[in-house]
Amino acid sequence: MQALLEAIATMDHPTDAQRIFHGRGGLYPGCAHWVLDAFPPVWVLTSFQAVSEAELATVGSALAARWAQIAPHEPLNWVFQCRAEGHLETRLMQGEVPDPHVVTERGARFRVHVLKGQNHGLFLDMAEGRRWVREHISQHISPASAAQPRFKVLNLFAYTCAFSVVALQAGAKSVVNVDMSHGALAIGQQNHPLNGLSTGASFLAHDIFKTWGKITRSGPYELVIVDPPSYQKGSFVATKDYARLMRRLPELLAPGGHALLCLNAPELGLAFLQDQMQALAPELQFVQRVANPAVFADVSPERSLKVLAYQLPPLPEKT
Repeated sequence: MQALLEAIATMDHPTDAQRIFHGRGGLYPGCAHWVLDAFPPVWVLTSFQAVSEAELATVGSALAARWAQIAPHEPLNWVFQCRAEGHLETRLMQGEVPDPHVVTERGARFRVHVLKGQNHGLFLDMAEGRRWVREHISQHISPASAAQPRFKVLNLFAYTCAFSVVALQAGAKSVVNVDMSHGALAIGQQNHPLNGLSTGASFLAHDIFKTWGKITRSGPYELVIVDPPSYQKGSFVATKDYARLMRRLPELLAPGGHALLCLNAPELGLAFLQDQMQALAPELQFVQRVANPAVFADVSPERSLKVLAYQLPPLPEKT
């Protein structure tokens, strides 16, 4: 675990929620099971295989030593979560977790829950995707860009609606958030007033594939965000269901509109998205792959989170 300990020994005092160490990327031999995240004021250490109490004590000592250097007057709070089959647990190791627990990212505020479940309320690997949405909307509504006066966003598989928050902060007129999870959307509804947002967001707790009528009637959209789970039995299986979404994109998008397609499935490479888009929605043009945060570097870019931007061509200019 030497690489993890070295990362702890040199880390800065975090202010925003962020990943500190990403062993899952395969760049640190012997540390592929370790992940360390900061959800200030709480550290969350995750292991994807069973580990000993001695190993946890070693990490705890390293955290305490570094914390004494960078925050000598603040208590150390840290949580351990094991995700190894047969060893699932989440344990408060030291200190306490605020309730409510609110973290920040580039000025936006989000509720998180690090002691409950494996998804903590904010996916840290999507930080650059949220930055892209913020900058894209800001650019397209600026007066200098002949912008959309009513920039509308569709946020599919919205989870706790982090994309919605940053879209509205950037100037979007409206965001339709769709997710099957009532609990996740309830947190999303709390995240908006946390950021002083009282209008513009709507929430549909429905199965996306049974809600196309409502979704389509609220369009067309200048931006459609698709961020599904890679495999969630009874809800979404990427290998068979992503295609159903791709076919709908041309009718959902306004001319010149963009789609942001996200996929976090190590077993599915870029070609999975790109080839199907070419076959099913050929009118959309590939724009770019949004880079992941540097800390999420992977031995294989094909394995890591994929965030691809596409555009429906604008209408021809009148002559």
